[in-house]
Amino acid sequence: MAAALSRALKLPGKKGSELGEYDPLTQADSEDESEEDDLVLNYPRNGLGRDNCLGPGSSKLRGGSSGRLVGAKDEAQDDEEEEYDEWRERLPSKSRQDRDNLKGMQYWSQRDSDRAGEDRAGPGSLGGAGLGVHSTEAEEKRMRMKKAVRSAFFLVPLVCATLLVLLCAFLIPCQKGEKRLQWERALGYAGGVIPPALALWDVDGDSVEDVFLGVTEWTNDVHPTKRNKVHSTVVLSAVSGQVLWRKVMGESVMYIQCGLQYSSQQSPVCLLISKSVLTAINGTTGKNLSSVQLKNIESQAVLLPDLQGDSVPDLLIATKRADEALNHSLTLISGVTGLQLGHPVSFNLTGQGKLIGPLLHVTQKGAYYVLFGLGNVEAIALCDVYVHATGKMPKSQALKMRDPVWEELKKTNSSSSIHIYRGSELVDFLLPLVPDFGNNRNSLDSVSNLNATRSDWVLVYGSSRLSVVRQWDIRKKWTFNSAPIHSQPALGHFNSDGILDLFFQHSANGVMQAQVIDGTNGQLLWSAQFVCPRLVLQTSAISTSNGQSVFLFWASEPISAKKSATKTTVAPGVAAAEPVIRKLFLLHPAYPTILLELTSTTDTAVTSAVSYEEHQKDASYITISSRPTPDSEPNAQIVKSMSLKAAIAKGQIVRLEESDNTGAPVKPPMFEVNEFFSGLTFKHQ
Repeated sequence: MAAALSRALKLPGKKGSELGEYDPLTQADSEDESEEDDLVLNYPRNGLGRDNCLGPGSSKLRGGSSGRLVGAKDEAQDDEEEEYDEWRERLPSKSRQDRDNLKGMQYWSQRDSDRAGEDRAGPGSLGGAGLGVHSTEAEEKRMRMKKAVRSAFFLVPLVCATLLVLLCAFLIPCQKGEKRLQWERALGYAGGVIPPALALWDVDGDSVEDVFLGVTEWTNDVHPTKRNKVHSTVVLSAVSGQVLWRKVMGESVMYIQCGLQYSSQQSPVCLLISKSVLTAINGTTGKNLSSVQLKNIESQAVLLPDLQGDSVPDLLIATKRADEALNHSLTLISGVTGLQLGHPVSFNLTGQGKLIGPLLHVTQKGAYYVLFGLGNVEAIALCDVYVHATGKMPKSQALKMRDPVWEELKKTNSSSSIHIYRGSELVDFLLPLVPDFGNNRNSLDSVSNLNATRSDWVLVYGSSRLSVVRQWDIRKKWTFNSAPIHSQPALGHFNSDGILDLFFQHSANGVMQAQVIDGTNGQLLWSAQFVCPRLVLQTSAISTSNGQSVFLFWASEPISAKKSATKTTVAPGVAAAEPVIRKLFLLHPAYPTILLELTSTTDTAVTSAVSYEEHQKDASYITISSRPTPDSEPNAQIVKSMSLKAAIAKGQIVRLEESDNTGAPVKPPMFEVNEFFSGLTFKHQ
């Protein structure tokens, strides 16, 4: 009835001042609704009526500019309203608010379509409204899709980068601080070219071996005649070169050895050996643990197995009586108390030259022998030394063993000792054929000493002959004849046969020649000539990660075969007038015709040592040098530590030869050589 009446009248409605616009359709429906519908009619009071574009019959919309959207097409709209009213009557009973919302949605869909100039299904019709809703939903879906894609393009790379950073952080090991191991420090004065006492051992717990050094200084008295020498032992940090502790000594320190382990001491125990006193100290603090007075100490201490059954290794040291030039003694020292065991065991060594040993050797049968001599090399059973010193048999059955092969040699020679080498030519060097023996030979560590006691020996005698002696039958494997050898050979792996090779130097007529000999058969593997630097310093062989060794040695300018004659004719006076520049060269067997010059100096290096840094796979080359002072004071003693990896990065390439046997030039590309040396890493053997 309400719909029919509305179509018949087509009244524009009555406009009230407060209730808003009168609508017959709304008036008719309101008779059947609840009080809530009356509240809907009161919306215009709150500013939500048709005057605010929520009703299609607003007089403002019809009369104003906005009203032309409806009033301009009355005839078409009459038909649409009839269809709309019939459809509304068929809808289930809904609240007036729902129907008003449908009308509002229809109006806004019609308005948006007119503004865009698109007639999708006729303004105000149900079809047009439905399409508008669906198009809005599709547009919203597309917008959501675009936002999702943009978010994905931003988040996916961010997540990948985060995961990559976390993965690298967990997989790449952290470096414990960058330890460059490069520093220089002046300590005391240098006593000529006599090497001071030097040892390496980690005492501050940073996994880097620190530097123990014997130092001699003058007191600060104003009058030079009243100044006295002060002897001390100084420990320097291997990382920074700072003094960790200093201990004043009554005498000059001849040897420093570290590595003893006592059950009552958590810190390493070090030995300070002077001419008449052997002192055991705490390596971390320098505090005295024990000391023993001896006469005329002639050698370093030798680590022995436990002689007393107290589970602590004991020591042996060589001494000499002042009244008898040829009478040397072997003295046993308790590892627990640091006191002398029994009395010294004297041996009348018939010979002259340098004191060889003492060294401890364990035969293949497990028998212990002590090697020592004066120009010759003798051997005596450790059991006999203990019996003569204490008058008792050792408690360990292993110490009572004797090797039948070695004992047979004693009977052949009709002597109380075993002849390892006895001849007219004096022995200059005898050392175990083990790696790293010469780099830090002052260690008392049980593991390293165990390797040294079971090896063959390198024997240098007659100043120009070099041999390797087999330990099981004391026979020479091979012999190499050379010019006079002035330094102890360095042992390293030059070729890939797994047997240690020997690097040594000799000088004559102003020319220094360096050679490498095959440890298997004594054949020459490498040789080069240099201008003599007037320097005798042992070569260092350093193990690398690929199994081969690099050799560090001091020399002057290299000499080619064509220039050899001219270099040797230089007058000694002319050469002496100019400062001698000494260079530190690195030789790697992968490039035998190339040397790497690491550094150069006018200082005179007197001794050196090699310290390894396991975390960075680096090695530190430590030198003790004598440097002239500008005034009349004695030469300064300079301690210098140099990182090998840093020095290699700045090193200069020196080519020795540029052709092979066929005469064809052999020049490895520079980038290849640089890449190879920059990738070198070092390790303990």
